[in-house]
Amino acid sequence: MGASKSGRYTEHDHEHYERPRRRTRPRTKERPTYDDAVDGTVVTVDRGRYTLLVGHSTVTAMKARPLGRKGVVVGDRVRVVGDVSGADGALARIVEVAERTTVLRRTADDDDPVERVIVANADQLVVVTALADPEPRPRLIDRALVAAYDAGMRPLLCLTKADLADPETLLSTYRSLGVPWVVTHKGGDLGELRDALRGRTSVLIGHSGVGKSTLVNALVPDADRAIGHVNAVTGRGRHTSTSALMLALPEDGGWIVDTPGIRSFGLAHVEPESLIEAFPDLDEMTEDCPRGCTHGADEPECGLDAAVAAGEADAERVESFRRLLAARSEPAY
Repeated sequence: MGASKSGRYTEHDHEHYERPRRRTRPRTKERPTYDDAVDGTVVTVDRGRYTLLVGHSTVTAMKARPLGRKGVVVGDRVRVVGDVSGADGALARIVEVAERTTVLRRTADDDDPVERVIVANADQLVVVTALADPEPRPRLIDRALVAAYDAGMRPLLCLTKADLADPETLLSTYRSLGVPWVVTHKGGDLGELRDALRGRTSVLIGHSGVGKSTLVNALVPDADRAIGHVNAVTGRGRHTSTSALMLALPEDGGWIVDTPGIRSFGLAHVEPESLIEAFPDLDEMTEDCPRGCTHGADEPECGLDAAVAAGEADAERVESFRRLLAARSEPAY
C-alpha cells in the first residue's frame, strides 16, 4: 500500500521528507591566541619531528594541525606551546611560523615544478668547493650563485684543499662578478673564514667530498659531522650528512647550516628578471631592452650589448653574468 494511502504521512508532514541534519558544533572564526607560546628556532627536521632551540633548551616538537600543509624548515622562527623543558620524551607543538626574511630553494631538476625550500632566514650562502680531489664543478658553482642571488643572500666562495692546486685558476672565473672568497687548506688557519661567518647565518653547500664536514667540525668542535672520502674511480664523494643542521658558532656570534652533499641544483623557479636585479650596475643598462628580453647572449637588441659597445659596461662582467644566466638551463653535473 502506498505511503500516501497508509495514513502515516500527509502532505503537510514535512519532517518525514527532509534529510536529517548532522548534529555538529557551530563553526567559529575565533582562533586560539596562544598567549603562552614561546619563541624558538628550527635547527633540524627529521621525519615530521622538529628539533628547536628555545632559549638554551633543545626541544622536540611536532607541527600543529591548524598549520595544515604549511612547510616548516631549518632556520624558521616559530612559536611553540606545550612542554618546552627539553626533557626526554617531552613534545611541544609549533603553532605559528614567522614571516621569512629569505628563502633558499631549489628544484630537483630544471623541469621539476616543485620547489624545495632548503633553509629559511639565512643571509649568506657559502659555496664550498675543493680545488682538487674532487675537481671543481663550475656549473654547479654557477647554479648555487644564481640561487643565492635569487634568494637575496650574500654569496661566498670557500675554496678548500689549496695545498693540492692553485686557487687562481678558479678565482679568475668569478673575480669579475665581485663574489667574495676565502681559501683554506688542510690543517690551516680558519681565521679568514671565521671573520666572514661572524654575525651571520650562513648556509654551507657543496657536493660530497669537498671537505664541508671537515670545516664544520673545525668551526664547531662538538658538531661531530661524519667525514666521507672521495671515490678514486668516480672522483665523487659519499654523502655523509643526511639532513640540514643549524649550529651556533662558539664565540663568533653567528650560525652555520650544514646541508647534505648535493649533485644537482635545479633552478626552474628562477626568472631572468630576478637574476639581473642582483647586479644593479647591469640592471640599469637594460631599461631600454625590448619586452621579454632575457639579457642573454642571443638577444638581438639587449641593452647590455649596447652598453659594452659604448664602453659603459665591462665586457668580462657582462659575459660572466650571462654565464650565470645560461646556468639555469645547462646540466649541473
